[in-house]
Amino acid sequence: MNLFTLVWKELRERPTALVTSGLAVLLGVAALVAIRHVVSASEGEVGRQMQSLGANVLILPKQASLQNYYAADMQQHTLPESHVSRVLLESLPGVEKLSPKLSTTVRIGERDVTLTGILPQSEFQTAAAWQSVKLFSTKHVGCKKAASCGPKTPSDSPDTLVTERAIEQLKDDEVVIGADVAEATQIKPGTKLSLLGEQFRVLGVLPRTGTVDDSRIFAHLHTVQRLTKAGEVVSAIEVLGCCEDAAGQLVPQLSELLPDAKVVTISHVVQAQVGVNRLMGNMSLFVTAILVVVGGASVAGAIAANVRDRRREVGTLMALGASPGYVASLFLIKALCVGLAAGTVGAVLGMVAAVWWGPQWAATAVEPLPGLTITAVGVALVVSLMAAYWPARRAAKVDPCLCFQEV
Repeated sequence: MNLFTLVWKELRERPTALVTSGLAVLLGVAALVAIRHVVSASEGEVGRQMQSLGANVLILPKQASLQNYYAADMQQHTLPESHVSRVLLESLPGVEKLSPKLSTTVRIGERDVTLTGILPQSEFQTAAAWQSVKLFSTKHVGCKKAASCGPKTPSDSPDTLVTERAIEQLKDDEVVIGADVAEATQIKPGTKLSLLGEQFRVLGVLPRTGTVDDSRIFAHLHTVQRLTKAGEVVSAIEVLGCCEDAAGQLVPQLSELLPDAKVVTISHVVQAQVGVNRLMGNMSLFVTAILVVVGGASVAGAIAANVRDRRREVGTLMALGASPGYVASLFLIKALCVGLAAGTVGAVLGMVAAVWWGPQWAATAVEPLPGLTITAVGVALVVSLMAAYWPARRAAKVDPCLCFQEV
């Protein structure tokens, strides 16, 4: 009779103790897998929400008020455009995009609209002063995967003004107009538009957003500076920052770098969502600790009781020539079977629970993570083997003579 046959007979004849101990491991693994699935889905949703919100940090003049986050640049106060260079030269972690803007009011027919000068992202690559700078650091605090942080693939579509508050390419004689302006003036892409005495070609019309952008016209920043004779100044600098950094150190770092400016963020949104993710992440660590302590103690107790109950059988095996290693392997394989079964069932239950109830817990769809499931099963195996090590070692040291003397 080989080793695995003995283990199978033992598990079949005395399943109660090992099943009870495996239940603690099963519940711990199920909770761990479910929580980690929900945390991962929630982090991904934070990243998507932050991307849809566009710029999540604003650099404004000290005197500026903040009654409307996305209309904060519609004020008389300005900042030096050189602040953009200072931010770039500092290479702060988490800064994905910078959009310096200058806004003024112009009249089209009988309608007042906002003309906003914006510096296209391509200018950052061609400006001689910035060619030696590592643009937009890819080092982030903790949400690289969750928020897809780091430089994105450039897009020439004007619609990026809606999603990312920035545009990749915009020539000096081109403009992008909002949905309300296009509707009121019947202007279409490709047509000509006269602004402040100059002719511009309409590059595109933005989709309706329900914000002040619908009533804006976007042109090249330097063109607006020239036409308004404002000089090298901006009304605001919008920053698209990685969600973790925007909620953490990015704002204090920008405030220290630009003491004459006001740095604000939609922190009540960012910090709340990131805080929930951190709480759930810490909870998963707590569950892991419970898995190690409770599950390990249960398996250790069950194996130790099994060793006591089987002392005579162990003594008989050793009297027949079984080595200490063979005897220890009997109990370690039992623990391995318990860990494998409990870990597999627990991981599947946790994954199913997360996918099924995740939308109610995290308000987002939860996708299965096979890698996490396999890792959880591996943790259950390691915990079970470590818990069974000392009882198995004690079994290997049993003296056959003393076993036969016991009544």
